[in-house]
Amino acid sequence: MEVVVENVKKLIQELILPEIGIIKDEYLEIKSILLLTNKRIDDINTHLADQSRRIDGLRVELKEEIAKNTARIDETNKRIDETNKRIDGLDKSLTARIDETNKRMDRLYDVVVRRDDHKVLERRIVHVEQVIEGMKEELLKLAA
Repeated sequence: MEVVVENVKKLIQELILPEIGIIKDEYLEIKSILLLTNKRIDDINTHLADQSRRIDGLRVELKEEIAKNTARIDETNKRIDETNKRIDGLDKSLTARIDETNKRMDRLYDVVVRRDDHKVLERRIVHVEQVIEGMKEELLKLAA
């Protein structure tokens, strides 16, 4: 029986031990590949963490710039509103001046029309006076 055990042992050593050696070598190779992969993943995680910090920093900078630009836009809008108020005031002032100028032109027109009417009336009075003089002369001739 000992011989059988010895033969089984030899058979196992001849068949299984080489396979175990191959499996062991493959295991070591897989382990080294896994270690390299884990190192690469750690490097990528470190890189991602660095990128995340840079993105956070950039986000803070952008928020500051946006706040500055918003403040500048608000200031510009305020200045535009003030300019619009000044324009509205100027519009009212110019409208009032135009209205006053129109009134003065209307009064001037009335004066010019009265002068024309006055000249016409003067001519008519001179004509009537001449007619009356002519009538007086005729009456004097008739009375004489």
